[in-house]
Amino acid sequence: MANLERNNKILLDLVRQPWNNTCADCGAPEPDWASYTLCVFLCVNCSGMHRNLPSISKVKSIRLDHWQDSLVEAMSQRGNLAAKATYEKCVPAFIYRPEQRDCVVLKDQWIRAKYERREFIGEKGYFQQSYGADTIEETLWKKGKDNRHFLKRIFLLSHKDFTLRYFTKQNSRVPKAVISMKELNAVFQPEKIGHAHGLQISYLQEVIVSFFNAIRATRLAYLQKKHPTLRQSELVPQLTRHCLKEGYMEKTGPTQREPFKKRWFTLCALNRKLLYYKSPLDATELGAVFIGTESHGYLVLEGSRRHSRGGRWHCAITLHTPDREFVFMCEQELEQQEWLQAFGKVIGQPMTPEDYANEANMRRCK
Repeated sequence: MANLERNNKILLDLVRQPWNNTCADCGAPEPDWASYTLCVFLCVNCSGMHRNLPSISKVKSIRLDHWQDSLVEAMSQRGNLAAKATYEKCVPAFIYRPEQRDCVVLKDQWIRAKYERREFIGEKGYFQQSYGADTIEETLWKKGKDNRHFLKRIFLLSHKDFTLRYFTKQNSRVPKAVISMKELNAVFQPEKIGHAHGLQISYLQEVIVSFFNAIRATRLAYLQKKHPTLRQSELVPQLTRHCLKEGYMEKTGPTQREPFKKRWFTLCALNRKLLYYKSPLDATELGAVFIGTESHGYLVLEGSRRHSRGGRWHCAITLHTPDREFVFMCEQELEQQEWLQAFGKVIGQPMTPEDYANEANMRRCK
């Protein structure tokens, strides 16, 4: 019993150290589990994925399970920092590193890539073979625009001209669509799409995550060509644009006398754009609003100065821009406060030279 208590105390002291106090795979705080074969501390979710690799990783609870002296000694000698130095020695900049909030398929494939396939230890030419080709072709399932069914499509990713094309038939020479890397954004949205492997472009786990990272690799090459003076670390945040806030609001027209209509909104801090759609999975937005800084005439306020007619929801938000005043309605006060906070965050961040150019382009297009 004494050894059990002593060993558990040692493990709890180890997991409180700065280099061990987050999950080795997703960064979740206060991990309660550990892989004693890999000598890493893990959150409960990632520990479950490690159980799917029994020949590589064996896990125990650091609070509830019995730990032998030799296992505790190994954890003391290594830990998360030493494991990262081995298993994440050569992670390319474009490879997506999952976080706690990310979906299961991203975390599962990150864990398999690190420990099962050992892709990042620097001993193979894996990435040159997988992502260095001029073109990468995959057969994926794409959700149809009209009937909402998933349809098999051929996707062709090109490093030569920085595009993603897709074809409706195997032998088609003319693509159904050509998407430029300039505008393309790939992000996993399983809940929104209703599929565990839903990339907001569904499938075998290894294929979809690999293709996601291939898109990021191509977009990184595009950004490096577009911004040759910027460092790689400055370009990586632009590979995948995560929404700062998204959800339904009701919107009225320019005169504020038009009826309110329910729309799906997404707000991105990186490009300072509020986009709105008829439904969450629409490929093309109905409209876009650029959001600058307060010193340039942009302001967000709680409520509406005018009586809002016809709205079913009554938690109003007023967004002032140099060109017009937008009024939105949220269904609940909590949603209203979250949107106000998100708008305020974008308005509060300084504009870059590219932001000024985007603002001017959007004004010219009106």
